[in-house]
Amino acid sequence: MGILQRYFLVGSNHAETKYRVLKIDRTEPKDLVIIDDRHVYTQQEVRELLGRLDLGNRTKMGQKGSSGLFRAVSAFGVVGFVRFLEGYYIVLITKRRKMADIGGHAIYKIEDTNMIYIPNDSVRISHPDEARYLRIFQNVDLSSNFYFSYSYDLSHSLQYNLTVLRMPLEMLKSETTQTRQESFDIFEDEGLITQGGNGVFGISSEPYMKYVWNGELLDIIKNTVHRDWLLYIIHGFCGQSKLLIYGRPVYVTLIARRSSRFAGTRFLKRGANCEGDVANEVETEQILCDASVMSFTAGSYSSYVQVRGSVPLYWSQDISTMMPKPPITLDQADPFAHVAALHFDQMLQRFGSPIIVLNLVKEREKRKHERILSEELVAAVTYLNQFLPPEHTIIYIPWDMAKYTKSKLCNVLDRLNVIAESVVKKTGFFVNRPDSYCSILRPDEKWNELGGYVIPTGRLQTGVLRTNCVDCLDRTNTAQFMVGKCALAYQLYSLGLIDKPNLQFDTDAVRLFEELYEDHGDTLSLQYGGSQLVHRVKTYRKIAPWTQHSKDIMQTLSRYYSNAFSDADRQDSINLFLGVFHPTEGKPHLWELPTDFYLHHKNTMRLLPTRRSYTYWWTPEVIKHLPLPYDEVICAANLKKLVVKKFHKYEEEIDIHNEFFRPYELSSFDDTFCLAMTSSARDFMPKTVGIDPSPFTVRKPDETGKSVLGNKSNREEAVLQRKTAASAPPPPSEEAVSSSSEDDSGTDREEEGSVSQRSTPVKMTDLGDSAKVTENVVQPMKEVYGINLSDGLSEEDLSIYLRFVQLGQSQHKQDKSSQQFCSRCPDGVIKLTPISAFSQDNIYEVQPPKVDKKSTEIFHAHIQASQGIMQPLGKEDTSMYREYIRNRYL
Repeated sequence: MGILQRYFLVGSNHAETKYRVLKIDRTEPKDLVIIDDRHVYTQQEVRELLGRLDLGNRTKMGQKGSSGLFRAVSAFGVVGFVRFLEGYYIVLITKRRKMADIGGHAIYKIEDTNMIYIPNDSVRISHPDEARYLRIFQNVDLSSNFYFSYSYDLSHSLQYNLTVLRMPLEMLKSETTQTRQESFDIFEDEGLITQGGNGVFGISSEPYMKYVWNGELLDIIKNTVHRDWLLYIIHGFCGQSKLLIYGRPVYVTLIARRSSRFAGTRFLKRGANCEGDVANEVETEQILCDASVMSFTAGSYSSYVQVRGSVPLYWSQDISTMMPKPPITLDQADPFAHVAALHFDQMLQRFGSPIIVLNLVKEREKRKHERILSEELVAAVTYLNQFLPPEHTIIYIPWDMAKYTKSKLCNVLDRLNVIAESVVKKTGFFVNRPDSYCSILRPDEKWNELGGYVIPTGRLQTGVLRTNCVDCLDRTNTAQFMVGKCALAYQLYSLGLIDKPNLQFDTDAVRLFEELYEDHGDTLSLQYGGSQLVHRVKTYRKIAPWTQHSKDIMQTLSRYYSNAFSDADRQDSINLFLGVFHPTEGKPHLWELPTDFYLHHKNTMRLLPTRRSYTYWWTPEVIKHLPLPYDEVICAANLKKLVVKKFHKYEEEIDIHNEFFRPYELSSFDDTFCLAMTSSARDFMPKTVGIDPSPFTVRKPDETGKSVLGNKSNREEAVLQRKTAASAPPPPSEEAVSSSSEDDSGTDREEEGSVSQRSTPVKMTDLGDSAKVTENVVQPMKEVYGINLSDGLSEEDLSIYLRFVQLGQSQHKQDKSSQQFCSRCPDGVIKLTPISAFSQDNIYEVQPPKVDKKSTEIFHAHIQASQGIMQPLGKEDTSMYREYIRNRYL
């Protein structure tokens, strides 16, 4: 809402029963003046308030111009406030789309935004460069892979959210008065602690700002407004699919958080900065949950986290030479591994130990290129390890993936699977429930060797895998997929969904998981490299379509063009959006800077006050609590980051049922998110009758739900595809593929329309095969059902059937007809005589339940109330009604 002098920002909860109002002054040309009245309005009160504002600002009759209050825009949240050389803008989310659901908490993707200039035209001071800055800022497309949630902290892992934020309240009683924000808790003055247990406490934490992308935009208001106005967004990827296990829904969620520090594009951001932040750093978390139970308390949840990031050294590549593979240059000598120490100290603090470094960079080259990074990285890790305790040293695994890809004798994914098993056994994973009893009944050797940290309520992941190549795109994504696949098997086993912690390729579950990871890799590759993935899992399995090589060549040119001509503009936009560069009157503009090196390396602009020790390179508090991550340890420093919020037990914010199902909204099944998401049964399981519906059954390559199609024309295409693939020449050798582009030379396969390149049909117009195609469409009954129904049953099958019938009849009381039937049974049938006495309440008969006296009185009172005869209210009923009225309307 707005008038000439100010804007009014009216925010509400989902049910639109509670409102807050912000006043934004429009008469200040360059300053931002925001007033939060700190009052919670009801719907009636906010209508009256807006009505009074509208009436008080109407112009007199006969005067020209608009009158009263007008609605400027409707939005779903505030991204933040930004100022260039004139006044402030407000950035609002105007469209959103639900992408995932975790424990009833919705995760949304930003679909569209709107920037509104706050000062009115009468006080606006124009500047000639304002429009250019605005254009650069808007080059960061907020509708491209930015995510937010109103109630779930996306910047932290599920392990943090379900352990630190669910600690017993007794541990926080001493900190409650220190961490609360004065006058911002609407129940502060009501004394809920003394009201007989009516108070419900919730714990909220500060976000992990490394993965928040609008932190700089919200910084100016975070100490002025109520925390409910602050909506933190992350950048990266979020995808969710449904795995149906015999009808039991299991949600597989993949969340990637891209670091906002030292962020940028491919050739312009390499290595690390002076604070230990590396380029292209992404934290990927896979979450598995049993969707049949939504609650975090009663449900089963598991997660596994891994990280990718550039090699933590001072290095770069000069793109001014216009070469597809610019030479790698070490910019600064770092004999004491200072920047690597800062980086690994951050990782120990967030993830604990062990830190496992999987280095996929080439080690043997004719011309020394990638090997420069390998030699420096192994020297840095060796230096740092000599000072760490032996049980917490950094584990370094060098593996030249390109070399194994070229070899015809080695299977790349088999070797990666061995590495993945050892990694998951060392780090463990998070699960919020104790080990299943089935693991005790059927012990598994692999399960007994599992690492991590076991607690009474489940398991914690300690340590993390850090994977890197040169670009951290193609090779890294495949390696992360294999580790994620191994961890997924353990997660399914821990929830009691499979009998052994092992998953095979070509099953519906792995195909679903592979598609999630390929979408994840494509998205991250587009953000950093300018194009999608080149080498996918199928490339390394050597089952990629033979038409893929020509697409790779075209995408190589696309990526080269993006890196050479558009990356500089994208880098400027990121620097401006993240607040790395602040426009200032009288100083050089962003486009006038020859480089942004000085913006990201703060030690070049000022002397550091203290230099860290060359030997004790870690934070002292971090090393004391290993292998647990320091960020999740209950200590005074971490308790200061938590805020205890008090609710009344009838509050709508803590009513998960109403918050999730929205019974007050008109909805349809077509719009329901859980029905629209990718499903293993609908999108991957074969549609042929008689196929095993288990998502863990190995299928043939042509038996997926995406290739066994319903209509005749698509069936013909699927059959012709198999024939063409059988007669087609083999795909190009991996050596040729690697030489054309392996990560840093970069090609991409681009999806055309809605047809996935992972099952590209090859259309042919050969009329000679039409008869054969028709024959293949009609499948014989023996192949579909396993037997020919027209044939008679054998004596053995008939005997088994009669035994089954006899067993069924022995489960309840026998009548005379069944006894006569049993007397005619052949000798091969086992005759069972029921010897146990059962009540009438069984699967065949229902015995009415017994009703006690109090229930009968309540029922009679209900009948009398319908006839107008009311019972007198008791003391407890009166007290409860008064409590409801006071919290609802007062």
